[in-house]
Amino acid sequence: MPLSFGLSGALGRMGRRIAACAADEPDLALAAAVIRPDHPAVGTPFGAVAGLPALPAGLRLAASWDGRLDCLIDFSTPAGTRAALDRCLATRTPLLVGTTGLSPDLLADLAAAGATIPVVVAPNTSVGVNVLLHLVAAATRALGPGYDAEIVEAHHREKKDAPSGTALRIAQVIAEARSLDLASDLVHGRRGAAGPRRPSEIGLHAVRGGDIVGEHTIFFSALGDRIELTHRAHSRDTFARGALRAARFLAAAPAGAHRIEVALGLA
Repeated sequence: MPLSFGLSGALGRMGRRIAACAADEPDLALAAAVIRPDHPAVGTPFGAVAGLPALPAGLRLAASWDGRLDCLIDFSTPAGTRAALDRCLATRTPLLVGTTGLSPDLLADLAAAGATIPVVVAPNTSVGVNVLLHLVAAATRALGPGYDAEIVEAHHREKKDAPSGTALRIAQVIAEARSLDLASDLVHGRRGAAGPRRPSEIGLHAVRGGDIVGEHTIFFSALGDRIELTHRAHSRDTFARGALRAARFLAAAPAGAHRIEVALGLA
């Protein structure tokens, strides 16, 4: 029997690509397409609105869902994530959150929800990006403090949060590998008479423009050489297929706050 999943933020860029990719997977069935309650498309056929004729004609956009889902995938907004969390707790539905720009309070509530349901909060669901994080950790430990770490991320002009959740996760990985304090050692861009770079700094720079899907480069620079690690997303399908892979894990997982690398089978 196919895994029955729902999408929160169904009309967003990621929601549409997840629906399109799932249509090619016989073991998956999209059963709910959720959008914000005041959206004018509520009640209309999802496939027709999204330009996805392969979707079932009876699948309509809704403010919530009825019945049982094996997993809900959320790529919406912080407000949408809050509503999705509340509904998932009420219905005991496993939850994958790919929404970024979440407040510390909401992140804490998502972690606490692991006592009741399986939850994964992932700043990036791409298998490639999560492999990159492993490489960043290994490089940071091997190179040591003699190499300065700088992160440059680039995304499309419509992205609402900066820096990206993935860039912040990369910075966290570097800080953990070097036993740094991210709150005091993370530097967002530089301007004016910033003075010499402190050895403990982790630089982070955000670029916004055009239709860039997502790029992240980490520079490890020393006196004499430089190493660069880069991930470039060519399309959103890399995130969509990773999200579906994680949803399969969550559907069979016990309650808990699970890590995305575990959900993707990388750890």
